[in-house]
Amino acid sequence: MPSIGLTPQAIARQALEKLAAKADPERARQVQKYFKETVRSFGIPSPRVRALAAELYLGVKKEWGIAQALQLCAILFPRPELEAKGIAALILARYKKAFPPELCGQVKEWLAKNYLDNWASVDIFCPEIMGTLLLRYPELVKEIKTWPRHPNRWVKRAAIVSFLKLTKQAGFLDIIYQQAIALFPVADDLIQKANGWVLREAGKRDMPRLERFLLAHGPDIPRTSLRYAIERFPEAKRRELLLKTKAKKN
Repeated sequence: MPSIGLTPQAIARQALEKLAAKADPERARQVQKYFKETVRSFGIPSPRVRALAAELYLGVKKEWGIAQALQLCAILFPRPELEAKGIAALILARYKKAFPPELCGQVKEWLAKNYLDNWASVDIFCPEIMGTLLLRYPELVKEIKTWPRHPNRWVKRAAIVSFLKLTKQAGFLDIIYQQAIALFPVADDLIQKANGWVLREAGKRDMPRLERFLLAHGPDIPRTSLRYAIERFPEAKRRELLLKTKAKKN
């Protein structure tokens, strides 16, 4: 049991106090420009947030296990500030060797409750946490394959960005392309951008496969997703793919 000063509640208070002390209201206003939805921020750059998370972790690593890290997430994820969510996610990631498969269900619950309610929080959290879970417990692929049908937009985004770091592994390309197809009907631009982003990264592993995929599914692919997906192709090839994947007029 951690000492009173190192409980998740105490560390959460300490994190919020340190974030408030470093707050930059003008930068916080600038941060909003990157989001369509309203977000709250202390206006602290990502490197400083990562440094603070590392500092807090060093203070608790001898006494904490994953249970305490999960408690910290339960305290800070419902907070509105981007940096508070980021601190909790970064500290949880330090315990990746202890992740149980049941964490997948907890992640889905956090997302469905809108505790990670913006693209930045989802994109910091899911590639690291869900990516680790999927790599360690391949049976969880069956569960995440249901996420594109979930009504919550953040669960949908997580359905694809969770594979971001796994694009480097050939064994995951099949499921990545399946997830992409499942998300093509989604009109939400935050999902379309994420889908194209991960397809682009999958293409780094196998560009000819990405090209064949885009040509095979052309008219079904939202143009936003397509434009992200083709960014790594030479300019002439991009123009060709944009043309060949256009829906034919009746």
